[in-house]
Amino acid sequence: MPLTLETRDLTIRFGGHVAVNNVSCTFRPGELTAIVGPNGAGKTTYFNLISGQLRATSGSILFDGTDITGHSAPMRTRAGLGRAFQLTNLFPNLSVEENVRLAVQAASGTHYDMLRPWMVRRDLIARADAILDRVALGSRRGVAATALSHGDQRKLEVALMIALEPKAFMFDEPTAGMSIDEVPVVLDLIAQLKQDKSKIILLVEHKMDVVRSLADRIIVLHNGQLVADGPPAEVIASPIVQEAYLGVAPKNATEGAA
Repeated sequence: MPLTLETRDLTIRFGGHVAVNNVSCTFRPGELTAIVGPNGAGKTTYFNLISGQLRATSGSILFDGTDITGHSAPMRTRAGLGRAFQLTNLFPNLSVEENVRLAVQAASGTHYDMLRPWMVRRDLIARADAILDRVALGSRRGVAATALSHGDQRKLEVALMIALEPKAFMFDEPTAGMSIDEVPVVLDLIAQLKQDKSKIILLVEHKMDVVRSLADRIIVLHNGQLVADGPPAEVIASPIVQEAYLGVAPKNATEGAA
């Protein structure tokens, strides 16, 4: 069965507020899907439901042929869902190299053992080194994660996802808080990941220039509902998106008010 990630009528309520409302969508390998919408639209909540940080009130999530709706976040990670957070999620007091080695070790199925030094697993060391070079952090391998710039921390977070060898990559506002100089580096990393057509890539992003540069497909959430889904040019030009996301009234509404 081909790899897919699917949500069916996915809904979550917080008291009387419906944050995500009956969202059904299927994601497939070989395309990067950007999830956009105004603040409070439900984008990150939808991400949290998929990755397991939140439990749905109703609906289901299927990944690679398995219903994962009731699975914990760690179980979903082991199944192949890789999630990068809007706030970096690293081991701050460990070095860059140690962070990546731990992720490589976890992916290999071996457990950490103080009595068994890393040097006896040269294959794991080589993979960690290759990943560090891939994300341009090889020269910073000995630096503590907490001492990195925000942009380098995001690069390290991507490195950890790569190390875990996921089937799907999920990025939550990867450029948030970055300087102008740092943004292209992370976007280039995501563009490199797109070259692997066997992976599903989801991106929550509010910067439309970033969306235009990376997305093959856009879905739009508004008030927790899916209101548009399609190729970037088509979705961005649609009247409902112009009104809901860009704050532009539909042309016919403007003409009627004139």
